[in-house]
Amino acid sequence: MRRWITAGLIIGAPLLFRFFSVEPIFADSTGSITGRIVMVGEIPKPKKIEIKKDTEKCGTEKLAEDLVVSPDRGIKNAVVSLPGVKGKPARSDGNITLDQKGCAFVPHVLIVPAGTPVDILNNEGLIHNFHTHSARNPVVNKAQPRFKKIMTETFAQPEVFKITCDFHPWMQGWVVVTDNPYVVATDGGGTFKLTDVPAGSHTVEVWHETLGKVTKQVTVKAGEEAKVTFELTKK
Repeated sequence: MRRWITAGLIIGAPLLFRFFSVEPIFADSTGSITGRIVMVGEIPKPKKIEIKKDTEKCGTEKLAEDLVVSPDRGIKNAVVSLPGVKGKPARSDGNITLDQKGCAFVPHVLIVPAGTPVDILNNEGLIHNFHTHSARNPVVNKAQPRFKKIMTETFAQPEVFKITCDFHPWMQGWVVVTDNPYVVATDGGGTFKLTDVPAGSHTVEVWHETLGKVTKQVTVKAGEEAKVTFELTKK
C-alpha cells in the first residue's frame, strides 16, 4: 500500500506543479511617445488660391495646405517618425484610401506601409489625374475619368513624394511610403502619438513640407509615456 501511495505522488507531482505553478510575469518592454509640433515666430498668412476651372465642384477659392497652423500654433500634417527603430510590423489591415474631395487630396499627407495597395477615390463627377513625382517607385501618371470611381496603385519602395493633378494644378499632396511602423502625421492641433515603442533612447524625426526636418533624442521607459515638443520656424 505504501508503494502505491508513493507511486501516485510521484506520478501526480508534475500535474500538481503544472496546476499550481505561476508563470513568470515580465514587465512591459514598450512605452509611448506623445507630443506637439508647434510653430514659433511669425506665422505667415494662409495663401489663397483662386480657382477658375470646374468651380461648380471645386469652388472659387481655396486655402493652400502647405502650411496649416492652428490658433494655438499647432502644425498640421507634420510627419513624426523613429528612423531605424525595429518593433511591430509596418502593415495595414487592408487598402489605404486617398480621396479626391472638393478638388483636394484627402488626406493632404498620406502614410502608406510599403507594398500596401492605395485606393484612389473619385466621386466628384470630374476627371482627375493622379500624378506621382516619385524617384524610387515608378512614376504614376494616369487620368481618372468620372466613371472610374476607384483606381488602385501600390508603392513598394520607401520614399516621400509629391502628388498632383494635371487637370487641377492647385491639387497637391504628399505620400509617405514607409517600412517603419513608427510613422504618424500630426492632427489639426499639431499633436501626435507613437505607441508600442521599445524602451530606450530614440531619435525622433519631424518632417514638414514647408518647414523642413528636425530631430530630437527622447528616452522611453517601459510602461510609461514620454512627452516631447518640437518648435519649428519659417526659414
